[in-house]
Amino acid sequence: MPIQYRKLFQLLSDKGISKTELQKRIGMSSTTMAKLSKNENVSMKIIEEICRVLNCQPGDIIEMISHIDNPLLQKLREEMQMKLKGGIYHQTQVKLSYNSNRIEGSKLTEDQTRYIYETNTIATANEETASIDDIVETINHFQCFDYMLDIADQNLSEAIIKEFHRILKNNTSDSRKDWFMVGDYKSKPNMVGDNKTVAPSKVKGEMAKLLIDYNQISKVTFEDIMEFHYRFESIHPFQDGNGRVGRMIMFKECLKNNIEPFIIEEKHKQFYYRGLNNFLEERGYLLDTCFSAQDRYKEMIEYFTKE
Repeated sequence: MPIQYRKLFQLLSDKGISKTELQKRIGMSSTTMAKLSKNENVSMKIIEEICRVLNCQPGDIIEMISHIDNPLLQKLREEMQMKLKGGIYHQTQVKLSYNSNRIEGSKLTEDQTRYIYETNTIATANEETASIDDIVETINHFQCFDYMLDIADQNLSEAIIKEFHRILKNNTSDSRKDWFMVGDYKSKPNMVGDNKTVAPSKVKGEMAKLLIDYNQISKVTFEDIMEFHYRFESIHPFQDGNGRVGRMIMFKECLKNNIEPFIIEEKHKQFYYRGLNNFLEERGYLLDTCFSAQDRYKEMIEYFTKE
């Protein structure tokens, strides 16, 4: 898929950094810089080093030029670039962040989530308190959604999944724990309810197998995305944040494969959990929950695309 690095060179200009200086800072060859100048692909390692030096996200320097016939993805990207208020991008940001975080225990209301998105401030009732982590993770979710839109039509990879986690957990109290491994796989065993998950030493191998199996599918279906989600959550590769990463992956893969995406609402989380718990015996529980969520998101798409 065509890539453009116009945003990279604009960022360099804004920061007063020359191409030569950037090369020296990360030990980049002239050949690699020439590739960037000609909008040719370079390794993810180079992108990560550039982001480290410039203190930015990949979406800040990479612009994906999509030729996939996906009007929704194009519309979301256009409204993101325009910073359009009140459109489907705006509504999706608020509802996806609110519901995905709320499922994981956030106490913020949808109105508070919307207020944070629209004003970058938080409103609370008299003497009411709000968790700093809930606020930070809400803001991080907005940023993660933007990154997801930037790379939505790329093949799913370990680097993308880890970047989702890094963005979502950045600057949280968990990120200050040395053992927590923000942006990397878990270092300590964890469980989901009473269910054991994959041991830390086996996570990398299981994730590699999952991605190989998934990326070999020639035409991904809704059911394939659901099966990936079940296997991902069963592995539970990160110390925390697996649910939010998993739901972001589902939204991305729906966009990539021109399937209507969906937002699992917090009020339906028990049906969602039941679907995951019983997936091997009866996958219809999870499929039906997500189909219903898809129908609700379709209504939003229709509202914002009608003439």
